Amino acid sequence: MALTNSSILPTKSLLQSQPSTPFSKTKPFSVVRISAVHSSDSPKNPIVSDKSAKQPATAPLAATKSATAASPTAAPSQNAVPGKWTVDSWKSKKALQLPEYPDQTELESVLRTLEDFPPIVFAGEARSLEEKLGEAALGNAFLLQGGDCAESFKEFNANNIRDTFRILLQMGAVLMFGGQMPVIKVGRMAGQFAKPRSQPFEEKNGVKLPSYRGDNINGDAFDAKARIPDPQRMIRAYCQAAATLNLLRAFATGGYAAMQRVTQWNLDFTEHSEQGDRYRELAHRVDEALGFMSAAGLTVDHPIMTTTEFWTSHECLLLPYEQSLTRLDSISGRYYDCSAHFLWVGERTRQLDGSHVEFLKGVANPLGKLR
Repeated sequence: MALTNSSILPTKSLLQSQPSTPFSKTKPFSVVRISAVHSSDSPKNPIVSDKSAKQPATAPLAATKSATAASPTAAPSQNAVPGKWTVDSWKSKKALQLPEYPDQTELESVLRTLEDFPPIVFAGEARSLEEKLGEAALGNAFLLQGGDCAESFKEFNANNIRDTFRILLQMGAVLMFGGQMPVIKVGRMAGQFAKPRSQPFEEKNGVKLPSYRGDNINGDAFDAKARIPDPQRMIRAYCQAAATLNLLRAFATGGYAAMQRVTQWNLDFTEHSEQGDRYRELAHRVDEALGFMSAAGLTVDHPIMTTTEFWTSHECLLLPYEQSLTRLDSISGRYYDCSAHFLWVGERTRQLDGSHVEFLKGVANPLGKLR
């Protein structure tokens, strides 16, 4: 598991203070809370294609449909209006790190299918995370983000998901107990498939093939067939991401994340290690505190003690996929990329005049950049 060094992008304008959140603390001076941040050129009623405009808004989210299929190239879009953001205006910018699909008809079919699929996350969840990140920016909470460098189809199973979740629970418990402040737990999972590459091709023993770009694009086997970008992999990636988040929600709210189970979160590989001993010591101290609370008549059955909030994140890299899962929120009137709660732009795609920054400036998800 890798911890991601990312920072919240300061590219959006601050709104007015909102009512106190569970993370707020009493301070001797007043501060303006960061409750929401949005791009100044992402209007409440953005320009969309004619086909999108005909879609009725349904609560909680309305799917947006582009009249043209998302192209992996940087060719200008017929729907894009210069200077105005649309869900496909990124096509008018220079696109890096995107695959070239040989079968455009199949690509268009896959993207239409993804547009009809339900969102993986909901806009209200992303807004809730945004408010909590505002508290972290003010020093009232701690952001913990971790997960694999890239998810794979071959390693997809419940035990791997559970173990990653357990590690983040452990780290969250240590940080919360030691820092005496809330910990925002964000998993780099349920969508972290695509991999940026330094070179478009790799060579072995005189054989040159396209680089492996992640399981949602092509295969890692070093043969010509596996390295051909396959649009159908996006369908499988969507299904795996949805199934992963479904299990994470069950772990987070079904009792597995209850603080009373803090001693059971230790993983087997730490059983006979210094780190494992230190964690067990802390877990016993938490148990003692919970026992004292119970003896004093303070309930430990409150949802805050038996459940946890858990968020998902990934690098916004494969733009045709991201566009297909972008939805118009009927409550706020803003667009959300519903493939994850939190998205970031990577080192290789953070050009201000590039397609990735163009796409992200119009979605209302909390955003970050990888350093």
